[in-house]
Amino acid sequence: MASPEGPSSVDSSPDEMELSITLTLRMLMHGKLGAAEVGGQGAGNAEFVPAMGACHHPQSSARITISEGSCPERITTITGSTDAVFRAVSMIAFKLEEDLGDGGAPGRAPVTLRLVIPASQCGSLIGRAGAKIREIRESTGAQVQVAGDLLPNSTERAVTVSGGPDTIVQCVRQICAVILESPPKGATIPYHPGLSLGTILLSANQVRGSRAAV
Repeated sequence: MASPEGPSSVDSSPDEMELSITLTLRMLMHGKLGAAEVGGQGAGNAEFVPAMGACHHPQSSARITISEGSCPERITTITGSTDAVFRAVSMIAFKLEEDLGDGGAPGRAPVTLRLVIPASQCGSLIGRAGAKIREIRESTGAQVQVAGDLLPNSTERAVTVSGGPDTIVQCVRQICAVILESPPKGATIPYHPGLSLGTILLSANQVRGSRAAV
């Protein structure tokens, strides 16, 4: 998930570590939503972003890619220095809050991001008897949930983070700190979103409900 680009020391400060590490963060987002959040700044039409395959977010200096396909969900991959990645996450979270806020109405719903993380790293994230994930929840105020099942045809799990934008960024920082200290074990089979049987049946029911049977 991350690779050092230069010598580092256990005694290095967080700021120094951010300068020497390249981080890759994968998130599972709705296809249209992911394109809109990433494509809003300098990348042209939002629907054009998936066709581009990749772009550099001008304000975060992070490289962002959106997986292609016609399925409802896509993988958004953010790569760059840890600082650049967290800035990109922050901008996405604030844009999501803006979209959920309905013109600034009070009582906004919490923002939710779904991270995609190798299952072999989830044990470290949860900690013994759930101690680590409980610590992250208490220190950030975010809701964090690690899925018990693997994502289909992969060795990855979804980690759902909910809260305000600032809370989410703090939570993602702590999650990434844990993951950087615990590299994945063995080969990772990445998750590629695809149409499931449930989605196909739902689509078929929607078609039948919208027009009379021939």
